[in-house]
Amino acid sequence: MARRMHRSGIRAAASGVREQVHALDTAVFSAVATTPSPVMDRWMPRLTNAADHAALWLLIAGGLYLTGRSRARRGALRGVVTLGATSLIANQLAKRLHHRERPIRALVPIGRLSRRTPLSSSFPSGHSASAAAFAAGVSAELPVASVPLHVLAGLVGFSRVATGAHYPSDVAAGLVLGSTVAAIGRRLVPPVPPPAVSEPRELDQLPPRPRGRGVTLVVNPASHSGRGATLSRSLRRVLPEMRIVELKESDDVDAVMRAAAAKADVLAVAGGDGTVAAAAHAAVERGVPLAVFPAGTFNHFARTIGADRAKRTVQAIRRGTADKVDVAYLNDRIFLNTASVGAYTDFVRIREGLEKRIGKPLAALVAGWRTMKKDRTVSITVDGTTRDSSLLFIGNGQYEPHGFAPSAREDLQDGLLDVRILDVSNRWSRFVVLLATLTGQLERVKQYHEVAAPELEITLPKGPERITRDGEVGEASEVLRVKAVRRALTVYRVRTDG
Repeated sequence: MARRMHRSGIRAAASGVREQVHALDTAVFSAVATTPSPVMDRWMPRLTNAADHAALWLLIAGGLYLTGRSRARRGALRGVVTLGATSLIANQLAKRLHHRERPIRALVPIGRLSRRTPLSSSFPSGHSASAAAFAAGVSAELPVASVPLHVLAGLVGFSRVATGAHYPSDVAAGLVLGSTVAAIGRRLVPPVPPPAVSEPRELDQLPPRPRGRGVTLVVNPASHSGRGATLSRSLRRVLPEMRIVELKESDDVDAVMRAAAAKADVLAVAGGDGTVAAAAHAAVERGVPLAVFPAGTFNHFARTIGADRAKRTVQAIRRGTADKVDVAYLNDRIFLNTASVGAYTDFVRIREGLEKRIGKPLAALVAGWRTMKKDRTVSITVDGTTRDSSLLFIGNGQYEPHGFAPSAREDLQDGLLDVRILDVSNRWSRFVVLLATLTGQLERVKQYHEVAAPELEITLPKGPERITRDGEVGEASEVLRVKAVRRALTVYRVRTDG
């Protein structure tokens, strides 16, 4: 009897809260609807109509993508994906769980009404949810856009009340839903942090070369859709005494790098991370310093040493300022950023086979989809323990953040390898990894393993697998001998504030 009375009391309290919220909603809606305002009459319908079918957000995403900046493009992609997921939840789930009648539009001036008369449940506001999701998604990758996008999202939400489409609480619920989906997305796929630059403790002084005398530049003119060729032309003007060697498609890159290093006081390279790694190998063998010009798609190593802009490297060559950084070897072959076995190797191979026909961004999407469909695992033995792995990641230096989304490193002189193993080969392991990622417990589950060491031997009991170094697919091997060598490579650089 007491339990029934308690439940009845809870229902009565909940009903009372709903009535109060509805009364407040009605009062605020009526106040907005009956307020004479030429500004609202003119702009609120335009804004709410522009946001129909997410057209406003897709237009902004397209503009961000066309800037060509990698951070803006990542923001656009994250924003659109977050918007899509939020829209699905709002329209196909939330609106079906709780039906609410729309406000009485008779209170709203005719000239302020939206173009479409919504027929679905008023709760929550799908426009507001999409707006908040897009704004939060883009801002995660592009913080500079946070304030204008969130202000615009808030205005879209207000426009839904001003044009008679929703009550204020519908808008508030939509904004909360969109922000929540974006927050979950950030946990599942952490945004790429601003480029982490490994600041040198103390720069070495080499002979200044104000006109580039003694420098041999090996450039891949085809890198990053011809960026290498453009960079080569500009460098001829600022370092006129520098010798330039252009790679051809039929060239043996390693042989060209060795020949260039043998005749140079300084070996310079303009290309992607794979080309830079080949140059680093030749520079270490010959004992000459390396100058890196960013001419690839991602330029991970160049960004890490502060050479994300060509003028920084030119400045370092002219001044003669340099630093020593670590390199890592996998089976006696250098890599500067990462090496991998498993799904990522499959991804790179598929992407490279498609990118010349459909472009690198679309090729990456197709390759990612095909790779996930394979459900392929690799058996890996590390420190005497054998694990099934979907992906093996090996970093030159310790990467941040921890967990399985390594993206940046701040120290290129720690003398350590960063090894991470992840198994998402079946539905159960995917569920466990997803749950652990959302709760911040990934390092505690058996599907994930992480170790830092200066040297390791990794064996593949089921046979040879293809190795990927710095985004380039290499030979197959069943034994991976990996070691980090401290301060083995001299690179030209300036301080980021210099």
